Amino acid sequence: MDFRRFLPPLVREGHELQRLGARRLVGQALTTGIATGGVIGAFRLLYDVLLDFSGGLLRSADMASPVFFCGLALGLTCLGLLAHVLLRHEPLISGSGIPQVELMVMGLLPPMRWGRVLWCKFTATLAALWAGLSVGREGPSIQMGAAVGMGVGRVFHDADEANLPRHLVGGAAAGLTAAFGAPIAGLCFAFEEMLAPLNLPLMLFVGLAAAAAWLTVSVVFGFGLVFPFASVPWLHWSQIWIVAPVGLVAALLGVAYNKALTGLTLWEDSLRWAPPIARSLFPFFVSGALLYIFPDIVGGVGVGATDLQDGGRALHALALLFLAKVAFSCVSFASGVSGGLLMPMLTAGAMLGACCAAPLLSWGCIAPEQTSTLLVLGMAGLFAATVRAPLTGAALVVEMAGCHALAPLVALTAFIAALTASRMGAEPVYDSLRRRALQRARQ
Repeated sequence: MDFRRFLPPLVREGHELQRLGARRLVGQALTTGIATGGVIGAFRLLYDVLLDFSGGLLRSADMASPVFFCGLALGLTCLGLLAHVLLRHEPLISGSGIPQVELMVMGLLPPMRWGRVLWCKFTATLAALWAGLSVGREGPSIQMGAAVGMGVGRVFHDADEANLPRHLVGGAAAGLTAAFGAPIAGLCFAFEEMLAPLNLPLMLFVGLAAAAAWLTVSVVFGFGLVFPFASVPWLHWSQIWIVAPVGLVAALLGVAYNKALTGLTLWEDSLRWAPPIARSLFPFFVSGALLYIFPDIVGGVGVGATDLQDGGRALHALALLFLAKVAFSCVSFASGVSGGLLMPMLTAGAMLGACCAAPLLSWGCIAPEQTSTLLVLGMAGLFAATVRAPLTGAALVVEMAGCHALAPLVALTAFIAALTASRMGAEPVYDSLRRRALQRARQ
């Protein structure tokens, strides 16, 4: 009797990787990374084209015109219907897709139909992003990367379930890398959040896949930094104390964000009187209303992290911006349509950092050019408090902003936020969503 089949999938995968030849391992990893980089690069490029097109329309249109209003309503309805139809066709694309991939890696969900998941996730996420919902591309990119990894596994005739984890983990890491141009964060995500075992063959596989994806989006597609701040200066030794309060505030707000997000999502799950199509369409109509009422928080056209580096906004305006962004992110995600959490979370983290910078500027504790430093610390802190993956959060923010010299302070902020949130007894967001996904799969 082969007792290996009773072992967890990732343990069996370790044995398989050790038996795999170096040439085959490298070939599979590079193929996974290049293919994932190509898919996510095309996704990012298409989104940029659509965003430029819609931005041009908004700049030239008379928003008070009834014709524009009717056209906007019709367009958002069509995008919402497309997202809903794709979700009904392939329920696995709901939300970010990260909890579903993690459950498959653990062997708690059956392997996905990778081809169908790939095109449905690609199209549905584009619809949500183009409509201005406060969702991100990173979770969908991770799920699309995992789907590509499974496809590569099929090409290499690795059809046995024991051989799936490396393709899922490698593809997921490559997807995160391609979405943000952050290979080190992709590697950290695989071993910190997905809890892949730290053995040399799997580290080599994931590292090569992430590196290949990064080269593809950087060289072939020409994508640069996601957050190209003018500068991110170091804090003076007399200013290091600032890190602790930023981390603590990020922890408190991250815990509140998790509770609001999961609470609203579970509440909408419990609604029996509302048809599923209404749940899907609601955030699309909210996005249209916000375009008139509060466009600063609408995805794609609202305030981004780099827009806050001048430090010219008042504290009360920044606090309102943060609360509205978090609220719209919760509404967008709770609908169940395809879209991730991390990019809106990072934007909210930058708003949090700006809230911390405003009083410090007025008190003379920091220089105006150090506002961007607080934005970076706020992003890392909120990510770590919410996801509870401080290494991934620190690496992600450092690579996205290109502030490698600031890495020690970013990591310190992330660890303070993560430890404080854990001491408060709050559950990491993906733990809650993973349990929800498993319960829904068993229904």
